[in-house]
Amino acid sequence: MKLVILDRDGVINIDSKNYIKNPDEWIPIEGSLEAIGLLNKNGFTVVIATNQGAIGKKIFSEITLNKIHSKMHDLLREKKAKIDKVFYCPHTDEDNCTCRKPKTGLMQKIKEHYNISLNKIPAIGDSARDLEAFSKSEAQPILVRTGNGKDVEKNKSFPSNTLIFDNLLEASKFIIQME
Repeated sequence: MKLVILDRDGVINIDSKNYIKNPDEWIPIEGSLEAIGLLNKNGFTVVIATNQGAIGKKIFSEITLNKIHSKMHDLLREKKAKIDKVFYCPHTDEDNCTCRKPKTGLMQKIKEHYNISLNKIPAIGDSARDLEAFSKSEAQPILVRTGNGKDVEKNKSFPSNTLIFDNLLEASKFIIQME
């Protein structure tokens, strides 16, 4: 199976320090939806692994998260693209769960759902916690300079085997070329 794992906020859509709280605030980063379509056309299954601590903080509900994801899926469909499944952690750091990145619970769920090894599976994020979770799960961490990515790159707070690209489209073209 050809799989690519994506963080959501800052990779696919514009991030906000105040959270993406409703569908109107979910705005795709230029080229991100096309990147997912390109991956799909080249036989890749694309999934999301995202922390959604705003649910645990009662900033919005899982119903609202589903509405945000419905908008994302609708916009992807318009580009003949799709996300196969969204894996998310609704907890806060204080909950000390096993699924909140940088812990590996979301990655474990992906591994079990698809019954595959994550060894060298491309996993794209814009934060140190994304990359740490990917690396600990034996996936190939990829940093994009969108979202928080430029700061993460500047601070060098990422695993040594991390690949770095300007955005999801650039990373996707590289992944396809490596197949």
